[in-house]
Amino acid sequence: MPTIKDVAKRAGVSRTTVSRVLNDNGYVSHEARTRVVEAVKEMGYIPSAHAKTMRTKRSGVIGVILPRISTETASRVVNGIEEELAANGYQILLTNTQLKPEKEIQNIKLLKSRQVDGIILLATNRNQDLLETIADLSIPFVALGQELTGVTSVVYDDYHSAFDVTESFISDGHQQIGFIGVPETDHAVGFLRKQGYLDAMAKHNLPVKEEWIQDGNFSFESGYQAAKQLMEQAQVKPTAVFAVTDRMAIGALGYLKENQINVPGDVALFGIGASDLSKHVTPPLSTVDYFNEDAGQKTAQLILEQLTGKAIEKEKIKLNYRLIKRDSV
Repeated sequence: MPTIKDVAKRAGVSRTTVSRVLNDNGYVSHEARTRVVEAVKEMGYIPSAHAKTMRTKRSGVIGVILPRISTETASRVVNGIEEELAANGYQILLTNTQLKPEKEIQNIKLLKSRQVDGIILLATNRNQDLLETIADLSIPFVALGQELTGVTSVVYDDYHSAFDVTESFISDGHQQIGFIGVPETDHAVGFLRKQGYLDAMAKHNLPVKEEWIQDGNFSFESGYQAAKQLMEQAQVKPTAVFAVTDRMAIGALGYLKENQINVPGDVALFGIGASDLSKHVTPPLSTVDYFNEDAGQKTAQLILEQLTGKAIEKEKIKLNYRLIKRDSV
């Protein structure tokens, strides 16, 4: 691998001159510049990223922390982030927490040690240890998916979207509505979506039986098991089921079909996420679209504002959504 010293020797100039040409910084004669550019091309010289970081105090890299790297939601968000950052000369470095809150903190510290210019966290919790870790950072930081105190945050409208899904069931004539959620340690998905469901039921004076509410863990299998518990434990069977993610809704659909429970004839079904798979299951799944690529782009824009000094104060951005009603209701 050629070095800057090798390029300087080939071009017949000093290393300082090569550095000036590579960084477009300082005067270099047209003739010397031409010789350096030709030498770089001929030798295939690649400037050291570490050296550039030391010189500019910027790495050109933004760390992105995902709860799970394999989900479609994460993929769409990352696409939005990467597109926006790439257009502004930045690359991304991905890490994965596997839905473990302690790994959010570990990955923040890891990325800081790698000298990234900023961090985007697709957050799944709001615990005090996480907030203290973020407060100790000296680099730009944006959270997506959870509203974190004192942190610039981009959030989905989890409460109102869940409320509207439940209202949609009720307007279609359903009164026994089951709910498949996740633990409330995930404030946005676990607490706010459940509260939207409960408040919509209360608005219409509809009872909510304890056995109608089951928790999963975001997976297809947990949706299957939650639907099994819903249908086998409840004395009064739900005529509609709302799952807070498409994955769990599709898992529930698998149980219902396996047990000859017609969807939507016997049980109507709704999810959240607008995944590609939701369009291709039978029947196609009704869902909520959170515009995840737009969410990623907005999050990247907020990081860029902090990097350029345009951000004046901590912001909270709440994103739009739309209900997509398909043949499962």
